[in-house]
Amino acid sequence: MKPVIPLSDSEKQNMIHLIQAYFLEERGEELGELAASFILDFFMKELAPIVYNIGIQDAHTFLQSKLEDVFELEK
Repeated sequence: MKPVIPLSDSEKQNMIHLIQAYFLEERGEELGELAASFILDFFMKELAPIVYNIGIQDAHTFLQSKLEDVFELEK
């Protein structure tokens, strides 16, 4: 099972409205709240973990470079 990133109700509502606005602006389609909610659920389940892991890898790379800087201070 893929990890679920928790969202508050207000965060979820805001994201649903953003999805609806995107579909209206970019596709000229009025998307209902239920359909936008399903799209959000898909993104959170399938895509968010991938993006999250990229962020974790970036943080790991950054911290590793800083740790190497610390080791260079050894005499």
